[in-house]
Amino acid sequence: MGRLALWFDDECEAQDRLQRAARAAPDQARIQNALGDAFGLAAQKAGLFAKLGWARKCLGAYERAVALDPRKAAYRWSLLGYYCVAPRIAGGAIEKARAQAEAISQLDPMEGKIAAATVLLSERRHSDAFAQFDEDLKGKAETFLALYHVGRCAAISGEQLARGRAALEKCLLMVPPSGDGMPSLASTHHRLGNILDLQGDSAGAQKHYSAALKLLPDFRGEKESLRN
Repeated sequence: MGRLALWFDDECEAQDRLQRAARAAPDQARIQNALGDAFGLAAQKAGLFAKLGWARKCLGAYERAVALDPRKAAYRWSLLGYYCVAPRIAGGAIEKARAQAEAISQLDPMEGKIAAATVLLSERRHSDAFAQFDEDLKGKAETFLALYHVGRCAAISGEQLARGRAALEKCLLMVPPSGDGMPSLASTHHRLGNILDLQGDSAGAQKHYSAALKLLPDFRGEKESLRN
């Protein structure tokens, strides 16, 4: 119920449900991670003077989730995202984000490249972000994830748009990987829409946004996970 409230941006209901869940099961990392999401949503909506308190609660919950289950990449992704966007006064720091990317790399090398690219994009080091996937795109070694994330880099940075578009169009001809947090064909259409918008083709972009919703009727781009 707490996660459902989060989906509908109801931070008060989410906090109530998830705090009760956390009291009932204090050693459940997934509950702490979701509670961090609820506190983070509250921080986004709060007034200027209340933001810092909610942000610190968000960070604390994310840190507890990682401490409880350090081998779960998804919880490290939450910390990475926090460190990238939060101001230093609230505990944000790009060097801490890099450390989480490195920890993710130890769990899964490809996830590590995606995490490193995410940090580099937040630093506006766009060329370095694209370069994370060069080795995975040599010759016949192209994979869905490498192609997708070249497209994602283009959609986020606004650079190398033709390359990103071509990569995502190849993805539409492939079978996406399965698993939590993996990009889907709906995600691919959404990112193609982003690129076409940047290229000034609003009609083409709308076709891809519609295709994403046709594949996944409850798809919401702003609800995609950090790595997508």
